[in-house]
Amino acid sequence: MRCCNRHTQLYDAGFDQKLRSSSLSYTMIRFFFIAALLSFVFSGLNAQNKTSHLNRFTINGYIKDSLSGESIIGASIIINGKSAGITSNQYGFYSITLDSGTYVFSISHISYLSTSVLLALDSSLTFNFTMLPKSSALEDVVIFSKRRDGNVKNAQMGKIDLSIQRIRSIPALLGEVDILKAIQLLPGIQSAGEGNAGFYVRGGGPDQNLIMLDDAVVYNTGHLFGFFSIFNSDAIKNVSLVKGGMPAQYGGRLSSVLDISMKDGNLNQTEIEGGVGLIASRFSIQGPIQKDKASFMLSARRTYIDALAKPFIKKSSSFHGSGYYFYDLNAKVNYKFSEKDRIYLSGYFGRDVFDFNNSKQSFKTNIPWGNTTATIRWNHVFTRRIFANTTLVYNDYKFRFNAEQENLSLRLSSGIRDGNLKIDFDYYPLPGHKMKFGGLITYHKFVPNVVNGHQDSIVFHPNNENNKYAVESALYLQDDWEINERIKLSYGLRWSGFSQVGPYTRYVRDANRNKTDSTEFNSFQPVKSYGGPEPRATIRYSLNDVTSLKAAVTRNYQYIHLVSNTGNTLPTDLWVPSTYIVKPQISWLYSAGIFKNFNNNEYETSLEFYYKSMKNQIEYGNGYTPSLTDPESEFVFGRGWSYGAELFINKTRGKFTGWVGYTLSWTWRKFKDLNDGEKYPARYDRRHDLSIVANYERNKKWKFGAVFIFGTGNAFTLPERFYIFNGVLTQEFSKLNQYRMKPYHRLDISATYTPSSHKKKKIHSYWVFSIYNVYSRLNPYFLYFDQTGSPYNGTLQVQAKQVSLFPVLPAVTWNFKL
Repeated sequence: MRCCNRHTQLYDAGFDQKLRSSSLSYTMIRFFFIAALLSFVFSGLNAQNKTSHLNRFTINGYIKDSLSGESIIGASIIINGKSAGITSNQYGFYSITLDSGTYVFSISHISYLSTSVLLALDSSLTFNFTMLPKSSALEDVVIFSKRRDGNVKNAQMGKIDLSIQRIRSIPALLGEVDILKAIQLLPGIQSAGEGNAGFYVRGGGPDQNLIMLDDAVVYNTGHLFGFFSIFNSDAIKNVSLVKGGMPAQYGGRLSSVLDISMKDGNLNQTEIEGGVGLIASRFSIQGPIQKDKASFMLSARRTYIDALAKPFIKKSSSFHGSGYYFYDLNAKVNYKFSEKDRIYLSGYFGRDVFDFNNSKQSFKTNIPWGNTTATIRWNHVFTRRIFANTTLVYNDYKFRFNAEQENLSLRLSSGIRDGNLKIDFDYYPLPGHKMKFGGLITYHKFVPNVVNGHQDSIVFHPNNENNKYAVESALYLQDDWEINERIKLSYGLRWSGFSQVGPYTRYVRDANRNKTDSTEFNSFQPVKSYGGPEPRATIRYSLNDVTSLKAAVTRNYQYIHLVSNTGNTLPTDLWVPSTYIVKPQISWLYSAGIFKNFNNNEYETSLEFYYKSMKNQIEYGNGYTPSLTDPESEFVFGRGWSYGAELFINKTRGKFTGWVGYTLSWTWRKFKDLNDGEKYPARYDRRHDLSIVANYERNKKWKFGAVFIFGTGNAFTLPERFYIFNGVLTQEFSKLNQYRMKPYHRLDISATYTPSSHKKKKIHSYWVFSIYNVYSRLNPYFLYFDQTGSPYNGTLQVQAKQVSLFPVLPAVTWNFKL
């Protein structure tokens, strides 16, 4: 391992020197990589055409929802019951090339009833398969996927698809269905804290998760300081999580990928749905613009905490006008120009707004923050075997703080803005063989804490604006190849690069942080560049039809970083790029496991082991105090590593369904400038983590759900001694994260009641009753020290006190659909 790290460092240094010396060399490297990539791909295409038989034909098309006409992502197609098959891509497209003959095509998906179609293939043809959603099936129709064996047959490790229907069946805080809280119940994934939507994966930090909504990166995923996620379940079609064996098309993060797709919009009929809860209401509408050709989807959600509290705050109160609310808006339109071309336009806009007024102090503040994303995607089918998608993305995260007191006005702002262009190709040469390749380029703008204001006629705009700009790019090639019924490979290579670019001024400072010299960089002039290869490989070996062994190794670069001095992600946290001071994070992840299904795939089980090493980890130094200056000078750098085992048992069908997830793990950090250079457990190190999810369908009217969670308490640092020094009470702290909070555990339950529906009724509704933290466990959120008495007369007493957030919380939500 030491040898590998040494070579990596030498390579990075050499690569960086070349990039700094000449931007032309950087372009040449990319050019040769592109040439080699295209040469490989098209030589494969030519070879395939030359060796093709005259009686070999291709069937291609889309897999669609039979009711809405929407495409189905990740549906499996099996031919004649054999293991070799194909999976529909992100847009529901598939392609299979076979010798002439008659075949049985079996299609399955976690959210749909399986279907089989007998087709005679005597010429190439386009055929669209349709599937019926399980939620719409009649009670007396008992159909299930006999070959729902992706857990065993797929080479991909650590990938979990969760249907929205299943997420909705999980009891939720205050009745608000939350995608991020649902994935926290899976093994290897830990919550950031009580009721928090942030999460940690296999020892990584919250910034090491790539979270995308319709291909747009989401930088801040939480509402209400992280207690609710920004994802409105009414607008979501598909949720895929990859926590190990990351495919080459994904990059830029070390730990995981959460790929979320919005609904496209019903192509056949107009649908209206929504819900009314204790703190928020939702409304969605979707339908055809032109039947079978174009559709739209519009979904909105808003809290009314401010409206409920307003009647209780009198106009005479000094706090009149204070309040908080958040809202989300999702929109999507798609248009099919032809059988080969289709365009999607989608967007998200969300804001949290906190207002605080104190008329007695003549003080008022307004704090808005939130995300804006916009995505344009063009699908084009070049041939029956080649599918392409071109994507243009804009995303923007902003935080604002506005305050006024009498004649003084202040404004603070920060954020990050991206523009992204990428193109992806899917190539289907043979059954059981699929290639994916493409590239992307992203332009980043980082806005640090910027302050300005005025007092009376005096306007001040201090020279503290130091925006940073960067260009991030990548090329990749991925190949999924089922060699035979026992061995399947998924391997690829990603080449990524990152350059901090101008306009920028780099200052040289003395020991007292005074500026002594500077260097100016013009627009797009490289300031500092990094890059390197990211190999990915996964192998599956089938012991029999229901048991397989898998192993994976991945290398990842991460060029942008979220540095926080708290355990949770907050809207005030700053994203910073890799610079001449901050180096990119680099990780190697090794994992292996055994996967086995029971009782005709009714039970899925897996046991995975992993080890992850991480270089160039970032923390704030000792004694850091938040300020408005560039925080780079306050960073310290070190390494981290984590290892553990994950057990997953999943019951997939029947009246009683659910899963058990257990993780045993260790997560360590070691920084030269922290903890006297000794290793210490990360704040999110959690030895034991257990989640039990159970759902029971009593009948068509009643469904019940329950969740039990147990986790080792978070690691934290405590003051161990108090003494008087120069008349000041001083604290002496323990080693970093030497202590543990009490273990966390909680039980949630829910009941869903669906009244009898009549065909003549246009409105179909159901009620969800839930109880969060049934036995009112007072789980620790944080600790503080209460001081009483005086140190000068010997009466000083210091007592640690625990703050807990949520006792038992009942909730009720009414949901409807037209």
